[in-house]
Amino acid sequence: MNQSELARTLEAVVEDCVNKVGVDLNTASVPLLTRVSGLSTTTAKAVVRWREANGAFANRQQLLKVTGLGAKTFEQSAGFLRIRDGDNPLDMTAVHPETYAVVERIMAQTGKPVAELMGRADMLKTLKPELFANDTVGVITVKDILSELEKPGRDPRPDFKVAKLQDGVEDIKDLKVDMVLEGTVSNVAAFGAFVDLGVHQDGLIHVSQLSNKFITDAREVVKTGDIVKVKVLEVDVARKRISLTMKMDAAPARKDGPRDNRFEHAGRDNRQRGGAGGGSYSSGYTAPPQAAGGSAMASAFAKLQGLKK
Repeated sequence: MNQSELARTLEAVVEDCVNKVGVDLNTASVPLLTRVSGLSTTTAKAVVRWREANGAFANRQQLLKVTGLGAKTFEQSAGFLRIRDGDNPLDMTAVHPETYAVVERIMAQTGKPVAELMGRADMLKTLKPELFANDTVGVITVKDILSELEKPGRDPRPDFKVAKLQDGVEDIKDLKVDMVLEGTVSNVAAFGAFVDLGVHQDGLIHVSQLSNKFITDAREVVKTGDIVKVKVLEVDVARKRISLTMKMDAAPARKDGPRDNRFEHAGRDNRQRGGAGGGSYSSGYTAPPQAAGGSAMASAFAKLQGLKK
């Protein structure tokens, strides 16, 4: 991989994140400040020096006191720099100082101070943006200001969803057949998907247990990071194997029944030789020929073993 291209791409991603989320003016380091639009390395160092000499910034206007930070730089960067617990509550939002006058007009219209406006979505949604627009601030900008006031300092990133792990299920020994659990897909291959259930051992959903319709590749149904609801089909504590299904009506595996989706014990005669590959699914399992009635689950584990070699 071209390292220069990788570095440029990472730099662009970090800068984009900084300019969407904003940075805390009173805690940001020089490297972080340089990612803010309009701030060069020299200006970022000047900001930190001013902060060290004068203490925390109390408001955004104090940025104009920083050596080398002029009106143009202030215009470009101020909206991305946040000040918590400062003189003006708006300084912790994405509202740019140049548009504070719009908020003042909103305050006059509602008769509420800015602190009582922020977070009041019910009140702000009743306001008509057209009433606060003028020749310098358009309706779209006013809508953005109202949205920011509804959720001041909001993180624009989407909510991070995590699986709701079941209380009391912390080890593979806690798993029981027919348990219905929520987990996170940790890896996907054509033959199935591995799911983290919070028991320090991922379970396997064979491709045949992912959907009630016929599929040939697990990646058609799930991807890494998906939150899925699964049912436990079988647990082999000794070999740390967990068989799962996403088909809630699936019956648990039976030792005396069809073996199309349960673990196949590899006896001495059919155990793989020289295959102890160092993975948690590496030894003790093989995939007998399908003609001999081998299990699909054992075949999946054997395929994973082949991938780790």
